[in-house]
Amino acid sequence: MRPCTVTIRRSVIADSPFPAGQSAPIGPETGAFPALYAEDLCVFRGERLVLDGVSFQMEAGAAMLLTGPNGAGKSTLLRVLAGLRKPDSGQLLWHGESVFADRAAHASKVAYLGHQDALKPGLTVTENLALFARAGQGNMQAALEAMDLLPLANLPARLLSAGQKRRTALARILLANAPLWLLDEPSLGLDANAITLLGQALTAHRQQGGLVIATTHVPLPLENVQPLTLPGASDSSASPFYQQEDDA
Repeated sequence: MRPCTVTIRRSVIADSPFPAGQSAPIGPETGAFPALYAEDLCVFRGERLVLDGVSFQMEAGAAMLLTGPNGAGKSTLLRVLAGLRKPDSGQLLWHGESVFADRAAHASKVAYLGHQDALKPGLTVTENLALFARAGQGNMQAALEAMDLLPLANLPARLLSAGQKRRTALARILLANAPLWLLDEPSLGLDANAITLLGQALTAHRQQGGLVIATTHVPLPLENVQPLTLPGASDSSASPFYQQEDDA
């Protein structure tokens, strides 16, 4: 598992997105690209600068941990990486191709976990997961076992505890069979045993070449992880990139 390279700047304009002495990402000259490459990502919400010049690159098997105060833009960055929100400036490449050239194609490569577990309360655990098992051609039995959900498989979601709902949502990530996992506070509601299960799932995914990017306020069971702290940005009185767009 290889660490990723990250940097974040307060200034939008600079000669290079990478620190002095550090090489730029491999590009067309050599015919190879990082798995995920972000350069100078900037996002405004209204006239407020939320993300200011975020750059990083990740190889297969890498993990990145996003930290920072509330409002620093962690969830916004995940939405950009998922292709759900186009940045106001900068570029985002998946194996050398722009994520935003074909959002549908990129969506098939992403498993996204938000704050909400998004379960239908009247459906059982298995029924909630069935759609994702079909779409991702995932192994339902293996996903249930990985998150210790077999005893709950036929229980309606409305009867689950907060931790059980979160484990069900994590099982959905396993079923997606997507190389890029974007996890917003994945440990919410999990007890110590469930966090161990989460760590095992993250390790297995990375050993298969998958990428993990997660936000958290607490330690996560990730080894060889590159931290990226988003400091948040000041309000901007004038935004040259302003677009009227919803951005949760």
